[in-house]
Order: sequence, then C-alpha cells, then structure tokens
Amino acid sequence: MSSEGFLKELQDIGEKFLLKLQKLPKAEPVEIVSFAVVLLFIVTVLVLTIIACSCCCSSCCGCDGHADPRHRKSQVRPAAH
Repeated sequence: MSSEGFLKELQDIGEKFLLKLQKLPKAEPVEIVSFAVVLLFIVTVLVLTIIACSCCCSSCCGCDGHADPRHRKSQVRPAAH
C-alpha cells in the first residue's frame, strides 16, 4: 500500500470516528456501551504494546544504548568424555 493510500485510509477512519463521537449523545445505551468497550480494547492494546516494547528495550540495552554484557547468550557445548 502506498503512503498516500495509507494516509487516505487513516483520514477516512478518523472522519468515521469523529462522526461516531458526534452521534454518541443521541445514541442508545447499547451503542454507547459497545463504543466504550471497543475504545477500551484499543487503549489496552496500545498500552500493553508500549509496556512490552519498553521492557524489551530496557532488558537488552541500557539507557545509553549499549548492550548489557550480562545478558549475552552463551553457547553450550557438549562435555567431552
């Protein structure tokens, strides 16, 4: 997908989201609850992704960007008999 098509798709999604927000005060309670559940799911996924990325980056690299030698993988060789 080209960048122009991707931006157009994001703009369309944003416009639909704003339209849904504008109609929300007049919506039925079921629609409000379902919208809140979907929104909560999206926020939860984003927060968990950020937490996972930050934990992954902090475990393999220090804050200065250098790899931590204590976490280096070592090769295990079979013992000679």
